[in-house]
Amino acid sequence: MKKRMLTEFGMGSSLRRQDYTEAARRAVQDALWHNSINLAELFGRDKSEMLIDLEIGVQNPDAVDLARVTEAFPYGQVTARAVKGGLDVPRADGGKPTVIANVAISVSFEMEG
Repeated sequence: MKKRMLTEFGMGSSLRRQDYTEAARRAVQDALWHNSINLAELFGRDKSEMLIDLEIGVQNPDAVDLARVTEAFPYGQVTARAVKGGLDVPRADGGKPTVIANVAISVSFEMEG
């Protein structure tokens, strides 16, 4: 049975390039930096057993390169999806909007009933 042990949140941005993938990568890094607990060690598990579910919220989910974003994880089995969310903030100078991405990272393990 898959049991969620931790959920962490992060926010990232792309100020001028309207790069949804980079904003998402920065949001993942933000979330990972918030948490220094190594769940695998706490439960006597290998880091590769961590089941990581990543949800990315941006205004243009199709513009996120999920493979590039998941490269930010040093270990674990990552499943990622991008959904409508985040913000595109218009710029006063008429340039490309600032992109804000939000992420939720949930870490689980397969546990016996």
